[in-house]
Amino acid sequence: MPRPRHTAQTYIEGILAHNRIMLSQAITLIESSLPEDEALAQEVLTALLPHTGKSVRVGITGVPGVGKSTFIESFGVHIADKGAHVAVLAIDPSSQRNRGSILGDKTRMEQLAIHPHAYIRPSPSSATLGGVARRTRETMLLCEAGGFEVILVETVGVGQSETLVRSMVDFFLLLMLAGAGDELQGMKRGIMEMADALVITKADGENKNQAKRASREYENALHLFPPNPNGWTTPVLLTSALAQEGIAEVWQTIDAYTAHTKNNDFFSKQRAQQQLAWLHESIHHALAQTFYQHAGVKNALPTIEQGIQDNTLLPTEAVKLLFERFQR
Repeated sequence: MPRPRHTAQTYIEGILAHNRIMLSQAITLIESSLPEDEALAQEVLTALLPHTGKSVRVGITGVPGVGKSTFIESFGVHIADKGAHVAVLAIDPSSQRNRGSILGDKTRMEQLAIHPHAYIRPSPSSATLGGVARRTRETMLLCEAGGFEVILVETVGVGQSETLVRSMVDFFLLLMLAGAGDELQGMKRGIMEMADALVITKADGENKNQAKRASREYENALHLFPPNPNGWTTPVLLTSALAQEGIAEVWQTIDAYTAHTKNNDFFSKQRAQQQLAWLHESIHHALAQTFYQHAGVKNALPTIEQGIQDNTLLPTEAVKLLFERFQR
């Protein structure tokens, strides 16, 4: 059955009226790579732009087994119960292979999925992580125009996706697990430096004392990092989503951070820098698309790739040859 396709005005009016069905259809539209859909999507986004930017964007990441789904459900329900409208999105670089985990998360987050103030959207599939990130940014704008005041962006994959999420959110939350060996072993310093708060999950029962010890270790480690340019001191928080402990404190921390960074203008400056980063990522994406679609490049690429594999051609020389074709 073909998906519905509306006029730009129908999408715009539906989203501004907080129509969830129209929002979902508009997100599907921006995920499309058909030229006619891309043109329509840009028209819708441009018209909605004045109605965006008023949410708090929170990135959430953590190692597998940390309890992200359980935490996000408890956290999302807590925010929604306070009257705010929450959208949960995901960045999943592995979605081409396994369709990602957010679809499974949606069935596990039963309370959040049926909450009238919540909206969960599976991550768009894309051949490149940059493509996923671009769609996620556009999806955030649609959600903001649709009345969502809090956007939770989850990293489903690992590695580069954390950096991408950090580049599009206001607050970056790193979930950690106590009692899984040396807490600092294997933890990338870069990810810890990006975090605006560290949250130790599953801090209940027999694990509570381990969580407290891990908290002290993380606090000591954070003191060795350079001061944050925004003047914020990164806290370490203990939570138990199952026992509903510490969840309110996480939201209070985000509230305090938002007030702090808005007061010293860091909030707006960071948003402006993120917009510029999006611009340059979009330029790189457009240039790569144009380059690989060029007939001369397409024709020459198989032979050149074979030369690279056979070790008869240097990659630097190959690039030069391809760009000569491209510039003709």
